[in-house]
Amino acid sequence: MPLIIVTGIPSSGKTTRVREIEKFFIDNNKNVEIVSEEEQIVKAGFEKNAVYLDASKEKHIRGLLKSEVLKLLGPNSVVILDGSNYIKGYRYELYCAAKANKCTQCTVHTEINRDVAWDFNENRPDELQKYTREVFDALVMRYEDPDSKNRWDSPLFMAFPTDPLNLQAMAECLLDKKPPAPNQSTQNAPLSATNFLYDLDKVTKEITDSIVKAKTMGAKGEIKIPGYENLRLNVVNVTIPQLMMLRRQYITYSKMHAPEVAQIPQLYIQYLKNSFNL
Repeated sequence: MPLIIVTGIPSSGKTTRVREIEKFFIDNNKNVEIVSEEEQIVKAGFEKNAVYLDASKEKHIRGLLKSEVLKLLGPNSVVILDGSNYIKGYRYELYCAAKANKCTQCTVHTEINRDVAWDFNENRPDELQKYTREVFDALVMRYEDPDSKNRWDSPLFMAFPTDPLNLQAMAECLLDKKPPAPNQSTQNAPLSATNFLYDLDKVTKEITDSIVKAKTMGAKGEIKIPGYENLRLNVVNVTIPQLMMLRRQYITYSKMHAPEVAQIPQLYIQYLKNSFNL
């Protein structure tokens, strides 16, 4: 079943469109799952504006959203991701996830005049839901508009405040067309052994525990991973909560893209390096 990525600047009507899309598919007897950026921020115990002023918190939320999407993607539900999704590289990652799960995907861009969006923000009844001027301007400046020429943004549906969204066309492209064929980078590999999941959990736990131990003892800079020759990781920017989250994400990812057991340590360390921008 499809993945619908909703994207737009603050107060551009994303959640309103999500509810509209949800109702349409429910009325057409489809099960709908919504992954909400705002809900994940609340669950994480963060304050809305503080998230967008802290790169590590924002990255943490993006990780949670992606993890939820991966968990829900499958044959039985239409998954709608309700969030800013303003980074084109992040939208590409989600496209690859849908492709790997043999799901169709589309992008809904809620376009709006920036001044009108700010007025909508100022008129929100709940003060906690309002963006500060600093955060609003920063998110507008960072926003990377989707482009229908990019395969990960296509098919692209533009949603203007006063115009109806072509939901029938959306349903046709999501439900009547075949998903893109998986390629080498997204094709699920067969499990290499019956105890693969046990080995995956065991190896990643050993590596994670060794990193946590080094951090607890005050290690800084690059450390060697005990028991694994030539494996090293710079722990300067590594935080223990994020490390735990990344381990869970890597396990989820590896269930879909099962490597050989012998490759797990190196691939896991590389995954951590990429995630921590090391």
